[in-house]
Amino acid sequence: MPNSEVITHDVIIVGAGLAGSWAAMATAQQGVKDVGVLSKIHPLRSHSGAAQGGIAAALNNVRPVPGTGPRGPLEQIPVGDELVDSTELHMFDTIKGSDWLGDQNAIEIMVNDAIDVIYEYEHMGCVFSRTPDGRIAQRRFGGHSAPRANYAADRTGHVLLHTIHEQALYHGVKFYAEWYVMDLIVEDNAVRGVVAIDVLTGKIHLLRAKAVMFGTGGYGRAFKITSNAYANTGDGVAIAYDAGVPLMDMEFVQFHPTGLYQHGILMSEACRGEGGYLINKNGERFMEKYAPDKMELAPRDLVSRSEQTEIDEGRGVMDDGQGIFLDMRHLGREKILERLPQVRDIAIDFVHVDPIDDPVPIQPTAHYSMGGIPTDVHGQVIADASGTPVVGFYAAGEAACVSVHGANRLGTNSLLEASVFGRRAGYAIAEFIKGGAKLLPVTGDPAERSRQAVKELLDNPGTELVEDIAQELKANMTMNCGIFRDEERLNIALDKVHELQQRFKNARVMDKGSRFNTDLLATLEAKHLLTFSEVIVKGALNRTESRGAHSRTDHPKRDDEDWLKHTIAHKGEDGRPQFSYKDVTLYWDRFPPQERKY
Repeated sequence: MPNSEVITHDVIIVGAGLAGSWAAMATAQQGVKDVGVLSKIHPLRSHSGAAQGGIAAALNNVRPVPGTGPRGPLEQIPVGDELVDSTELHMFDTIKGSDWLGDQNAIEIMVNDAIDVIYEYEHMGCVFSRTPDGRIAQRRFGGHSAPRANYAADRTGHVLLHTIHEQALYHGVKFYAEWYVMDLIVEDNAVRGVVAIDVLTGKIHLLRAKAVMFGTGGYGRAFKITSNAYANTGDGVAIAYDAGVPLMDMEFVQFHPTGLYQHGILMSEACRGEGGYLINKNGERFMEKYAPDKMELAPRDLVSRSEQTEIDEGRGVMDDGQGIFLDMRHLGREKILERLPQVRDIAIDFVHVDPIDDPVPIQPTAHYSMGGIPTDVHGQVIADASGTPVVGFYAAGEAACVSVHGANRLGTNSLLEASVFGRRAGYAIAEFIKGGAKLLPVTGDPAERSRQAVKELLDNPGTELVEDIAQELKANMTMNCGIFRDEERLNIALDKVHELQQRFKNARVMDKGSRFNTDLLATLEAKHLLTFSEVIVKGALNRTESRGAHSRTDHPKRDDEDWLKHTIAHKGEDGRPQFSYKDVTLYWDRFPPQERKY
């Protein structure tokens, strides 16, 4: 580790998941060898590795057996037979899933790049599950019209992440494990570097770079029940926002239908993709009422709302009536052990239920953030609604908003987005560096500003416990800004966020040490949660319609006349979010808005 407090690289990437690692590897592949990646956890613990069910691409390796219906078996496609899938169909499914808020130019790029990305993974040695004749296996996923989830049993993200991390190391990328970024340095609308703390030593460093890329993941930890890892506290989103970078479409937060009851741990959509049922306390497959064509494989926003409706109307399971059953018993022992071994272990370990023998209790869980740092299709961060770039700043993956997911993401499009746009950001960064980018000077000592901020936190004799503030925020967001929203509850949520922001000023860090001070890190994370939660709630309050994952019971209809537009939030001089809006990119002749039915 460098002895100097100032560390310099051509490129600094924050986040070591699929987006960050792809960007690092692609940059190095293009000849830029001085690339550093910072991760607040070990890179192979990045949340991309928790993705289970698959990564989307229209490979056409399998098709439904004719006449079997939506739940029937799959077979491989005979050579020369008619194709059942296409990039055009993948594009339409994604647009429809987004409730027409996704930018169609970005979606077109994603679905067209998808096939090449999958085969690049394969050529790098990724261990996909296979069809009997050796091709990459595929299965169904919610909202997709054909089986296009390419998978590795139920640990797809794990094998993808290990594959790309290995390749990044091979190309000479330097990883800084357990380094926590505190500040993004932006002057005159150009990035200069970051400030980060080495968690092991507690020493704060200035890291200079010609280009910085954020692949810092999502922010599900703002909610009480979530599938997200403890690390997913939206640090990159909040840091960018505090540095003057806008955020886009933050009101759109996806709830996954099958989080493990009371834990939120993901029971992959692959469970339903392989044929699992959702049943209420009466044993009814209730999705027939809500999505008769797609049943359990309707898009996630629709399934989560259907589950919550069953729960709210008294047909939930478990003692508190807050669960639903995921029934996989009919799949049989052999299929569960072959294709769903990890979710079986999770069910056994955390709720003591073996899905081979009994239905598993689940409930909707905060899962994915459609909004984030606005970028173009090359990962270039955009400073305003007119498209002005933040020079040298890039973002990709869940922290970014391209926007390919719009108001609701389809399953298996997240690993795809992180891979496609992480790679594209890497190519763009390499072109920027090789095109003559300079290491720009910084004003003063940004690291000293961060040291003083940490000192103030450590010296604060306050009486508030950070954990209490964080838990109250999560309960508030779940109850008042969750699956169903209305003006009254959103106003309650906003008032509570403001109250907690005030109480945070009186927060006490109990551990005063420097080495591996996790209490300090939790305090910084809580500050970030409070920062972007205000943007989520206020954006949701402003958007007086229902679209995708944003469901307003007091405004139940989608309103294309007034709200077919992206939300842009800047931090105002008073610290409160200031909102503007920009048009969605639509191909009116190919995919005009239509009613979203399943």
